[in-house]
Amino acid sequence: MKIVTRSLLIAGLLGAAGFAQAAGNCTVSLKGDDAMKFDLKEATVSAACPTITVELTHTGKMPAAAMGHNVVIAATKDMDAVARDGIKAGVAGNYVNKADARVIAATTLVGGGQKTKVTFPGKKLTAGGDYTFFCSFPGHSMLMKGKLVVTK
Repeated sequence: MKIVTRSLLIAGLLGAAGFAQAAGNCTVSLKGDDAMKFDLKEATVSAACPTITVELTHTGKMPAAAMGHNVVIAATKDMDAVARDGIKAGVAGNYVNKADARVIAATTLVGGGQKTKVTFPGKKLTAGGDYTFFCSFPGHSMLMKGKLVVTK
């Protein structure tokens, strides 16, 4: 009886560990600074997540009007066009065209010392797809970008 109980306990712990690991791939935390850099060049999420959250902390000191940052997620092939079209939205529109279907998700624009986040359905991403996260503040996407790896 002890062997069966111990086996069930081990199986339960292993199953819970697998679930915890999968749940850990549902949030991306990024930091952006006044040098126009994200702290990550690559982030991994699971398409199996019911929702995915992207968190951004602006670790710099400059205000949003001068050195604002956001995080936009799009297919890599669409990144340049999304960034270019976002400029027309201006600072009031967080440099993101809200009607742009190529935008998978986007945070608001924040300045130094501020935080923002966005949550979106995991089903918007496909495992193995080619995605990029970037800042759409004018001129920032050239440096402030990274690869979003999507697993099953």
